[in-house]
Amino acid sequence: MSTHRRAATLLLTLVALGAVACGKADDDTDRGASEPEPADFTTEIDNPWWPMTPSSRWVYRETDSEGANQRVVVMVTDRTKTIANGVEARVVRDVVTEEGEFVEVTDDWYAQDQDGNIWYLGEDTTEYENGKPVSQEGSFEAGVDGAEAGIIMPAQPEVGMTYRQEYYAGEAEDQGAILSLDQQAQVPAGHFKAVLMTNDTNPLEPRVNEFKFFARGVGPVLAISVSGGSDREELLSFRAG
Repeated sequence: MSTHRRAATLLLTLVALGAVACGKADDDTDRGASEPEPADFTTEIDNPWWPMTPSSRWVYRETDSEGANQRVVVMVTDRTKTIANGVEARVVRDVVTEEGEFVEVTDDWYAQDQDGNIWYLGEDTTEYENGKPVSQEGSFEAGVDGAEAGIIMPAQPEVGMTYRQEYYAGEAEDQGAILSLDQQAQVPAGHFKAVLMTNDTNPLEPRVNEFKFFARGVGPVLAISVSGGSDREELLSFRAG
């Protein structure tokens, strides 16, 4: 998911949508939640922890461990894309700039199932250097070359719930765990209460660990790397679609 996630001390693999909803695990597989049928998805994403109404816009400031500041603008477009696995997904544009120059431009693909879980179905990402595209590393699409979709936000998150956010062997294997539903977060956009806190990890980068905070009706407001760096991404402004 372009630059943004990371590892739980305990990973409970989930193989059925019902398991995701209630936080239970199944030991028969180490791959993660099985996808519903394409007809069970919608591009109308209204999960209260991360509503993605077209034209919604988030602006973040990201500061890395070396003190560099980047501007991240996330916009829910009115475009959709039919993913290789048959699901029609909402296109969300993520643009990272530093001192006005492109660093990374990504189209992320999301859809919501009939129970309200938000699924992440891949990304088309381009990295830039000196204003020129240099790499598309990290791009993947569910249904292509063994890549699979994952859940990015459960419909009914509960403390202790774990879930696979994406799967593309050796490239994208991010995982999430719900740590709290009653945190607070102070960012330039304001003070948020009753915030959802997750722990994002990636077995491909076992030393990297990130906490994320989501506010109802807004979505991600803060992300803090607590291992493998000291990056901080904080919400500057939000405009609902």
